[in-house]
Amino acid sequence: MMGHVLAIDQGTTSTRAIVFDKAGQPGASVARPLNQIFPEPGWVEHDPDEIWRAVCEVCGAVVGEVGAANIVAIGITNQRETTVVWDRATGAPLHNAIVWQDRRTAPLCEELEREGWGAHVTDVTGLLIDPYFSATKLAWLLANVSGLREKAARGEVCFGTIDSFLLFKLTGGQLHTTDATNAARTMLFDIRKGLWDPLLLDRLGIPPDMLPEVRDTLGDFGQTDGEAFGVVLPIRGVAGDQQAAAKGQACVRPSMIKATYGTGCFVVANTGDSKAQSANRMLSTILSQEQGARTFALEGAIFMAGATIQWLRDNLGLIADAADSETLAKDANPDSGVYLVPAFQGLGAPVWDAGARGAILGLSRASTKADIVAAGLESVAFQTRDLLGAMREDMAEAGIGEIDTLRVDGGMTSNSWAMQRLADILGEAVEVAQIPETTALGAAYFAGQAVGVYGDDAELARNWAPARRYEPQMAADEREARYAGWVEAVARVGSSQASVN
Repeated sequence: MMGHVLAIDQGTTSTRAIVFDKAGQPGASVARPLNQIFPEPGWVEHDPDEIWRAVCEVCGAVVGEVGAANIVAIGITNQRETTVVWDRATGAPLHNAIVWQDRRTAPLCEELEREGWGAHVTDVTGLLIDPYFSATKLAWLLANVSGLREKAARGEVCFGTIDSFLLFKLTGGQLHTTDATNAARTMLFDIRKGLWDPLLLDRLGIPPDMLPEVRDTLGDFGQTDGEAFGVVLPIRGVAGDQQAAAKGQACVRPSMIKATYGTGCFVVANTGDSKAQSANRMLSTILSQEQGARTFALEGAIFMAGATIQWLRDNLGLIADAADSETLAKDANPDSGVYLVPAFQGLGAPVWDAGARGAILGLSRASTKADIVAAGLESVAFQTRDLLGAMREDMAEAGIGEIDTLRVDGGMTSNSWAMQRLADILGEAVEVAQIPETTALGAAYFAGQAVGVYGDDAELARNWAPARRYEPQMAADEREARYAGWVEAVARVGSSQASVN
């Protein structure tokens, strides 16, 4: 039993702890759902105290099952961009966490664009100006939470993404730190220099003392203080969820690519030791950092993937649970002409339209709920194609090479209809990971490599094998006709077309 690694996976809709053995196989696993808070349309928040309690509960349960003596390290992975501020002395949150999906800072983003900050943000941070990222969320908190700016100016406030908040709590307030992959998602971090950008901090009125220390992705993140869940364990790896998923999928060489289908969908392509400049509104980001050396990636984000199925279930009542979507999709009319554009929180890459709103188009008297559910699943495939097309152009321009077969993970990969439709719309093979919890596995890999449980990246790559492989079956003319209809549907819901909606 010796040599196990505990992975903490704090996601958008749940908090999970999983123990992985030396072969990278999952063992004990405990999860808790996370409540979503919607104070206003377009606003999404989480209760940081609820997250902290859930981490303590799931870790305590797993450690109790496996035994602390059998765990050699902890790895943490987390929902990225979600923004927390807390009291430095007490660790108490000073506001609900503002979630990555939240769009309240769209007016500030528009103001930054008008002022001409776009080129600087892209060059320095690799990102685009968008409410998605942490920077404008933090600026909003400083401007709207009573007394927060004054407390921050006195050095009494910590800012961090979820990983940073958890590290602070797990270590009993000893560490205010983050890793490079999470820092790269704040829209405040110079990803080439590995430093917080003073110009952006000044423009947004963010005191530098609020910011965490940035460390390597695998290394020393202190140890649990014993009060969190009863034992002292070393923390040796931290990575944002999409970077962790890429590690779990063994995307360790340039041109290797993965897509994770969770609440949203995130496509990440390894670009090696150079920051690829995108001409197609993709994001450049840090894939990992080891001994100060950074590996970079291109990334595209779909805000609504599994969340679209949740909306069909919870808001429209078309399905009783997510598994029903596969059964219904099989009954849909393949010629219905129905498109669902899930722009409920705007549209992500490559469109980046914060003002876009969702729509169902192409309805007729003959349309059924099966057609709408199938359109929801198909929207994920269309958006993935949008991203891969843009990435291929950027990677060819950078001389990185042809994209490898798409490796996929996440909850939606259990839906065989959705995965076959993904292969059909892409016109290429799709490989599904053997272990669905690839994000947690990646966190375990980072921490386990730091303590010698797992071998180097080359060994991880040799050991990877898909559970299932889907080959395209749709005729090329049908594929292109369907995709053309999608492109038209997206154009109709854009914010510049507000009068149409």
